[in-house]
Amino acid sequence: MALRAAVLRHVRVPVQTLTRTGTKSRPWGPNCGSIRFLSSHDDHLTKEEVIDRVLSVVKSFPKIDPSKVTPNVHFQNDLGLDSLDNVEIVMALEEEFKLEIPDKEADKIDSCNLAIEYIYNHPMAG
Repeated sequence: MALRAAVLRHVRVPVQTLTRTGTKSRPWGPNCGSIRFLSSHDDHLTKEEVIDRVLSVVKSFPKIDPSKVTPNVHFQNDLGLDSLDNVEIVMALEEEFKLEIPDKEADKIDSCNLAIEYIYNHPMAG
């Protein structure tokens, strides 16, 4: 039951209206009432929420001067972080947004902008 609830929190289904005709050959049509199908709810994060939370995670990293963190900052070029620091930031982002970023994708995230885009477009980010 808990798994079902977790899945339903992230499933989005477009609203559809089906109408029923009442005949056996065509059970649905325009003349016999309507049924609406809705998703459980839409709790996808806004872009602003993602930006704020990503910047907060990056600013809280011990080796970073928070005043240098912007949405366009590059972890290595602008903040002087190494590849291990980069991995630690990605892990912190996974924890913050309760998602798992595959290694292949995590290797590509080397800036706040890429982290923001990846997380915003991820359907399970919470």
